[in-house]
Amino acid sequence: MVISNAIVCDAHSEYKADIRIEDGIITEIADSLSDDDVRDAKGAYFLPLLVDTNIRLQDSILNSRNIKKISKEAHRGGVGVVVLNADSTPAIDNEIVLEFAQNGLHNLEGAKVELMLNSLKEDSTLSNIAILLKSGAVTPYMSTIAKNDVAIKIAEYAQMYKKTIFCKAEDNSLIKSGVMLDGDVSSKLGLAGIPDLSEVLHVSRMIEIARHFKIKILFKSVASPRSIFLITKAKKDGVDVRCEVSINHLTHSDEACEDFNTTAKLDPPLSSKGDVELLIEALKNKEIDVLTTLHQPSSPINKEVAFYDAAYGCEALGDAMSIYYTKLVKSGFITMSELIQLACKNPASTIGLDAGEIKVGSKANAMLFCVNNSKILENEQSLYNKEELFGEVLEVY
Repeated sequence: MVISNAIVCDAHSEYKADIRIEDGIITEIADSLSDDDVRDAKGAYFLPLLVDTNIRLQDSILNSRNIKKISKEAHRGGVGVVVLNADSTPAIDNEIVLEFAQNGLHNLEGAKVELMLNSLKEDSTLSNIAILLKSGAVTPYMSTIAKNDVAIKIAEYAQMYKKTIFCKAEDNSLIKSGVMLDGDVSSKLGLAGIPDLSEVLHVSRMIEIARHFKIKILFKSVASPRSIFLITKAKKDGVDVRCEVSINHLTHSDEACEDFNTTAKLDPPLSSKGDVELLIEALKNKEIDVLTTLHQPSSPINKEVAFYDAAYGCEALGDAMSIYYTKLVKSGFITMSELIQLACKNPASTIGLDAGEIKVGSKANAMLFCVNNSKILENEQSLYNKEELFGEVLEVY
């Protein structure tokens, strides 16, 4: 098969060419290729499939049906690999649950699904990280509710197995009663707030642990510009820490929670309007390493309730590529190549995958994406409901 008249774009470059794919492998990239099966891309982008390392299942319930559903949904959004969060129900913190989850990975009809392990059990003691890594979990996840002695043990395992710790920076004493960012909007709505200091305090703490043990840490779904400042400074000092930010936190502020809009109840909470502007500046300045949709779907029964009682999360995975393109590329904040770097190559590297390049000899793992098509999104569980999104995933290879 030959795909003709495409714009080939990966994390490094963008150019016009034809692509020959045989048995799922890219065998030739050149001009004017011929074949019995030629498909005219008509100027659409030929892009690597994205990688999202911060995905939750329906109502965070871990079962085979939900895994298969998320796999199909990811492909619709142009995502080829998803990593499921480990703090599911049940949590992936022991061999039995890991094996149960792995049984659901067979015969998937969409994206590849990987599993991270939860380093902490429900009682905040350490899970058997070594066995879970040897059994197929791709990386350890930890919340900074872990006490220092436990966090240090997790760091030692990461050092031993050369894994990146996926770290959610949060303070248990500050998050347990809050439901959104502590600020003017929460005061106006009369809702208990979570100060951004909850995140910043523990980013600083974990940077020092990364510095001491010379390990890699990816801070998950960072929402505070101050956290990004600390991470950027640590990078310059030679500490191997990285920063993940969700598209939702780059496009919406806590004002989206007005009228008690439960779709905007996210974890971490949406930032203030001023901080969103600073997050965008951090993106432009290349201080953000990884993008995520922070996809966390919930049943209506868990969302159509009072804000305080509503489940956290919104949906974005099935429209991932269109959202990224509309909000970041078409808006001029980043280029398409930079998007592939942030939403494919960099997240893939955190779990030991090589992705983000279109080259001869590699598996295609690619999509055809037409930027000329648009639609009005109809999804009440999405922050982008009723908005016009540009770009459409035409085909996945």
